[in-house]
Formats: sequence, structure tokens, C-alpha cells
Amino acid sequence: MTTSVIADLYSTRHARLAHCPALPDVGGVLDRAGVREGQPFVLGANGSYDVHLNRFLRELPSWGVRADNSVMAYARDVTLFVRFLETSRRGKRIWDCDGEDLRAYKRVRLWTDGPQAVSVGTWNRSVAALDKWVAWSLDAGLLPRAPFRYVDKTVMTPAGPRRVHVNAEMESDPQDEPLRFVAFEDYLLWRNVGLRGELPEGRSDSRWRGRHGERNGLFADVLVHSGMRLGEGASLLVPEVPPLSGPGEIRVAGAVAKRGRGRRVYLPPRKVRQVHHFLAVERDAIVVQCAAAGGFPGWSDARQVARAGRYALLAQGAQRSWPYARISPTERRRLAWDDSGVVSGEPLWLWLADDGRPLQSAAWQAAFRRANERCTSFGLGIEVHPHTLRHTYAVYMLGLLLRQAVRALGQPLKGPLARSELRRLLVGNPMRTLQLLLGHAREATVYVYLDVLDEAQEIVLGALAQWDAQSVVLERMGTAG
Repeated sequence: MTTSVIADLYSTRHARLAHCPALPDVGGVLDRAGVREGQPFVLGANGSYDVHLNRFLRELPSWGVRADNSVMAYARDVTLFVRFLETSRRGKRIWDCDGEDLRAYKRVRLWTDGPQAVSVGTWNRSVAALDKWVAWSLDAGLLPRAPFRYVDKTVMTPAGPRRVHVNAEMESDPQDEPLRFVAFEDYLLWRNVGLRGELPEGRSDSRWRGRHGERNGLFADVLVHSGMRLGEGASLLVPEVPPLSGPGEIRVAGAVAKRGRGRRVYLPPRKVRQVHHFLAVERDAIVVQCAAAGGFPGWSDARQVARAGRYALLAQGAQRSWPYARISPTERRRLAWDDSGVVSGEPLWLWLADDGRPLQSAAWQAAFRRANERCTSFGLGIEVHPHTLRHTYAVYMLGLLLRQAVRALGQPLKGPLARSELRRLLVGNPMRTLQLLLGHAREATVYVYLDVLDEAQEIVLGALAQWDAQSVVLERMGTAG
């Protein structure tokens, strides 16, 4: 009788290694081997370690997968496939898989009935992770040939149509899948009831036992007013908070942004003031409590910071500054003030748990999930996820940008405007602005928000009609001259 070996995913935590007296230099060994903090790795239930598979996970950044969240997502997708092979394909190893295994996996993951079925986007991400493993394994000489079938397709790229080699099990995204966003008044109701613990009519709920309602509500406000992704907003450092005077600019670091695309986003002055109030009251109370209790937990591997400005910091003992744009979420969680700080050992991470540890994305996802459950208990048909807030920001921001463009038409014109120029003013400039604010690679990506903007067509058609009328007047004046 053989023992089933079910793979599971783990990640390195250098702070835990400090409590292993039998391995005094294990942290140094990992550093010299290039194993970074938070590095995912796969172990079998019996502790078996696949050297090649884990080397693939370790080398993902060299293959274009650099963001911590993306590395973990790829590792999770590969691990799920390994588990499927072990449990449903008679213990087959990933190194022996073939196209039939992938098709069987597709039937289980995508074509199954019930809530276990994943979306097309989730399935395609899983295939992308496996394709990356195939490419890496072929390059490393670990596979004699690709185990899956690939076909040539024509896709649109920023440079125009292009023939690409894609996995035959990739699925086309359904065009009629609705974009998830909420009306702003529904968002406020969800925030107040779900996160802050109010009753739907606005009164306080004596039965509410939740904690940090104001902090959680503020975090959601930061997302919906800036368009930041969950990981981007969760990874903010205190020095990155905009000053009270100024435009409320936040520079989203490339090291925490999707595909490394850093950008500038803006918070309204009222929200900037609320963040500063949170720093001075709720967060400061956590810092003082931890200092009184003897310090912050789990900081044996902290990277001490001597000084920090708006866009860079100076680590203790370093000769050169370290731009925030190049500090990953994993490294950000290790940053702490040295003795020159207000409180020695205080994390630079903005959002802290009660014990002073940096709050990670999973904690925010859990807070959103509890908020949804609470709203459901009151019969409110509102469900919000972190990415819902990004879509909500995009839809409302696009409406504002279009209105701003329409107002610009009422300004005196210096010479005639061609119809194509008007279209650029009405659609091109707002869409380009929205693309930059959201950090998308292509402008075409943000056009999806036009489909859910109720007044977009009315605004554009009304403005075009207004311009046509003005053009007729201008043409007549030119003819009369």
C-alpha cells in the first residue's frame, strides 16, 4: 500500500528561521542561494522536495513574472495542477503530464457544474502559468518536447495584428460578461453597514462587535477614490502618504504595480486629511501600545531605516538612497525605523494589525468578505470586492473626464477644429488620462468602461451635434467672407 503524496504550497519566512537554534545560519544560507523573503515553494505531504519545480518558481522573476502577487499566483496555479495529477491521474508527476491531462483538468476546473467552476479568466491564468513552466522546462532541458498542443492565432497588439503561438486549451473571454461596479450611493451604504457596523438606516448597531471599522472604511475609500489595486493600496508606506497641502499625489511604485507599471494617482483633500487623522490617532495608538509592550513582533529580519523622504529612503549603513519605486511588497514589510525614529522598530508599512504587524492583502480580502456577509444579513443586495472599487472609480472618473472635455468645447477656439480632433478631445484624451490613472498597458483596455457609462453616448453624441451646428455657422461665415 502506497501513501498518497499531496503537494502543498508554502513560502519562506526569515523571521521564523531566527528561532531555529539547530540551524544558526539558515537565513544566511538562503540569502546566499538567492531565496528571498516570501519565496513560494512546494512540498509533498511526506516532505519531498522537487528540486526542478521549485527552481522554476524561484526563477520566475527572470521569466517576466516579477510582482510578488503574480509569483504567488503562478505558484498556486502550478501547485493545483500538481495536486490534480496526484489525486485524479493516478499519482502522475507533472514531468510526465500530457495534453489529455490538461483537458481532463479543464473539465474539472472550467466545465464542471456548480460553484466550484472557475471563470474563463481564472482558467486562462492557470494555463498561462503552466505555459510558463513548459517554456522554462524546455529551456532547461528538462522536457524533451512540449506536453501540450499549441495553435497559431491572430491577436491584436499595440503594434497591430500579430500571429502568436497559444495553448489550444486557452478559452476566449465571453464578450457579454458584465463589468462589476457599484453605484456610489450603494458603495457608501455597503461601507457604512458592512465595514463600519452601522444599521442600514444610518444608526449605530449595538450588536456590532467588529473592530477597526473606521480604518477598514478608510482603506476602502482610498481604493475607490484612487483606482489603486488591492496590492497597491495595501503596500503603501507612511512616507508615501501625500502631505496635507498639495494635490494629494501618490506615486504607485513600479515594484508593487501590475507588470511593473508605476504611475501617479490622486486622493481628494478630504481623504488625505482622513488618512493623516488615522495616522495621528488609530495607527499611533497601535505603535504606542507595541512600544509599551516591548517592541514589535517578528522583526528579527527587519531592514532598519535611517531616513525617509517622499520618494526614497536611506537604509541604515547604506551609502545610497533606495527609491520606493524599486521596493517590493515583501521588502516593504521588513522596513522599520532605527533608533533615530520616533519609535525604534516601528514599521514603515501604513496599515498595521493590532499587534503591529503589517496587514497583508489576505486580511483585507477577509474584511471585505465579512462586510458582504453582514450586508447580506440585512437583505442588502450589494456585494463589493476590492477590484469592484477599481471599476467603480474608473466608471465615475470617465464620466467626469468626458464632462470636462464637453465643457472645454464652450471655450473660445483658436481656429477651426476638424471632426477627428473633436473625437480626440471627447474620447481620446479622457481615455488616455484614465489609462494612465489605472496603469493599463493599452488605451483600448479602458474602453470597456464606456459600455457601462449610461450617459457616455448621450454626452458624445450631444457634443458632436453641438459641434456640427457650430461648424455650419463657421462654414457659412467663411463662405460669406
